[in-house]
Amino acid sequence: MIVYLPGKGERPMAKIISLEEAANLFTDNCCVVGVSFGVEGWPEELGMAVEKRFLETGHPRNITNIHAAGFQAGNCWGHEGLIGLDISSHEATTPKVAALIQEDKLPAWYMPLGTMLQMYSEIGRGMPGVLSKCGLGTFMDARVDGGRLNDGAKKYDEAQKAAGKRLFIEYVPDFMGEDYLFYSIPKIDIAIMRGTTADTNGNITCENECLNLELDSVARAAKANGGIVIVEVEKIAAAGSLNPKLVKIGQNLVDYIVVAEHPEKITHGLRYHMYDGFNYDGLTGKLKVPTDAIPSMPFDPKKVIIRRTIMEVERGTMCNFGIGLPTFCGGVLAEEGEMKNLTMISESGSVGGVPGGGPLFGCHWNNEWSCDQKEHFDWFDGTGLDFGVFGLSEVQEDGSINVSRLNGVTLGVGGFTNITAGAKKACFVGTFTAKGLKQHIEDGKLVIDQEGQLSKFVKKSEQIAYDAPLAVKAGKPALYITERCVFEACEDGIKLIEVAPGIDVEKDILAHMEFKPIIPEGGPKLMPAEIFQEKWGNGGLSAYLDAKEGK
Repeated sequence: MIVYLPGKGERPMAKIISLEEAANLFTDNCCVVGVSFGVEGWPEELGMAVEKRFLETGHPRNITNIHAAGFQAGNCWGHEGLIGLDISSHEATTPKVAALIQEDKLPAWYMPLGTMLQMYSEIGRGMPGVLSKCGLGTFMDARVDGGRLNDGAKKYDEAQKAAGKRLFIEYVPDFMGEDYLFYSIPKIDIAIMRGTTADTNGNITCENECLNLELDSVARAAKANGGIVIVEVEKIAAAGSLNPKLVKIGQNLVDYIVVAEHPEKITHGLRYHMYDGFNYDGLTGKLKVPTDAIPSMPFDPKKVIIRRTIMEVERGTMCNFGIGLPTFCGGVLAEEGEMKNLTMISESGSVGGVPGGGPLFGCHWNNEWSCDQKEHFDWFDGTGLDFGVFGLSEVQEDGSINVSRLNGVTLGVGGFTNITAGAKKACFVGTFTAKGLKQHIEDGKLVIDQEGQLSKFVKKSEQIAYDAPLAVKAGKPALYITERCVFEACEDGIKLIEVAPGIDVEKDILAHMEFKPIIPEGGPKLMPAEIFQEKWGNGGLSAYLDAKEGK
């Protein structure tokens, strides 16, 4: 272990310490904020060192665990007693932590991803939290559930209220004549994050990371609270040798540096070898890689959903495709030769290029701009996205969407609430039913072989993360696209506007909904027949967009 200490007359600099020493800095009941986005950002070896200490000694106990996006590597903290409170936007990627929440062994709250990032920034400038409209009308609204995910969270909030203390989410009924929510978190003791290179003064670069996340915002928030900042890196460089324009966190914000002992074994290293150095460099922005090899989506009912969805795009716009089925939109756009005519973005801050899916969600090959995630969400909330595609998980009678808790399973909101609230147009896409659904396309018609056991169109959802009536009132259209039909949001609920060839409205649609949608006079139209052919008919997407533009 090497510890660098300033000599007489020299300025203070960050200390380089071992993983074990870093783990010993975590005290019982401390509040920890981690930087994360799936497999990006989170200091995995440091996290495992804390886990090792807990399993051997029982300490640290009752950590308040805070992170904005999901953090797959953080599953190592999923031990009862290690975490005492949990505040995040997404825990589906950490099933051990999610299980503790579902079993009511861990009081937990969800906040919108972008709002959490903005909250860090506000705390960093000395404010107690952030005022936001995001979350109004959803389960995160203090008038509804206040983001609480279980009884433990409700009991905690009741105790806080009885003691006259502030809740994590408060309703502000009249600020300059409008309604807001106020989001806050406990005082931060420790901030943890991952970079690539640290110089001996404590300046940090992230050249081997795929994303520019909230490192600076989290570090500033911790320092404003009197907390410490620990950064895990791959290597150490001499003081002053880093390109100053590549430094993501400056030395004034870093207290301790730990060097990963086996970077090739953490998710970052595994991904590097999985995609080999050349293709991985296409994710970090070091070079551009060929995109000709993007695999085609097989022709099936799900491809029909994607085809119908991308018929809603407009050339020259910026489009965000969410996690799950929406990630296939890029491949089908490429197949149709239209990807070059719009800019694809991800909530992580990646702009342009080709979005990845699965564990690479949020990363782009050949991205044109890697924006800091918080600034990206400022744009979502302020300017608004041109067009967004999101998963269709569960639809309430009024068109509102539940993504956070389905059939008793804790999932997450992530950036969903921020992005859907600001999107000028939204499409929610997915199969009409779930669990056991089997179907195929034959002679240009949809054939249902076995119906799904779970209805996605319900009278009342347990939680909602997208308020459809609010969007309709704001003049922001929304479509719900499935393989067998298309709905649109309207003032009185959702309207059935299209039905797939081969589908019977009564037997295949209405019989599997807990409510009756609005049926237009004369009945719904047929979905475009050409998208039910193996090769998109009538000239494909390009011909359709040309006609829409009057060419």
